[in-house]
Amino acid sequence: MAWHRELVYGFDLETTGTDPQQARIVTGAVVELRAGQTLGSREWLADPGIPIPAEAAAVHGITDELAAQGSPSDQVADAIAEVLTGAWRAGIPVVAYNATFDLTLLSAELRRHALPSLSERLGHDPAPVVDPYTIDRFVDRYRRGKRNLEAVCAEYGIALKSAHTAGADALAAARLACAVAERHPKIAGLTPAELHRQQIIWHAELAENFQRFLRRQGETDAFVDPVWPLREVAGETETV
Repeated sequence: MAWHRELVYGFDLETTGTDPQQARIVTGAVVELRAGQTLGSREWLADPGIPIPAEAAAVHGITDELAAQGSPSDQVADAIAEVLTGAWRAGIPVVAYNATFDLTLLSAELRRHALPSLSERLGHDPAPVVDPYTIDRFVDRYRRGKRNLEAVCAEYGIALKSAHTAGADALAAARLACAVAERHPKIAGLTPAELHRQQIIWHAELAENFQRFLRRQGETDAFVDPVWPLREVAGETETV
């Protein structure tokens, strides 16, 4: 049976900012989905240890007061990492929309708290990952319009309730990945491992093309990172 009709895990984080190297986890969710049906879900509320900027709180609705009721950020990062690596050990694809953001941010949190990385827990790079953002940009690269989660869900007829809550976004990402595979048999026909490898190539090609476009527009120093799905994490661990 094709991968999109089997068990997949949807994953999403809501955070304090847009830089995955610096932002902190505020909420996280993992949703288990098979053939469009939700089998289970786990959600976390974290105290990020820093003030949540007003612009971030306006997006996901979590204020400093609410976050103070959450678990310490190291415990949340460790718990999420264990759930995801458990899926990968079992060969279950993890779906994340714009996966480089969420996986790089999670990895930065693990490093910040001197916790084992995803690769250290697995003994290999995290895989398979399914990123509907990367896949949709490859299979329908000339479609006009936005490519955020809301817009692409609308394109594929996926209901997105309570956008920018981790649980809703994780579920929508998983359903969206399955819908993309239903529309594009060449995606459904790949194994999760094959699809993972192809996304590495597709993302690099898309990044190179966009970088070339930007430089033609006069941004001579433009750089678009070709690495997918997890970028190198820099920085020091926190000291107590």
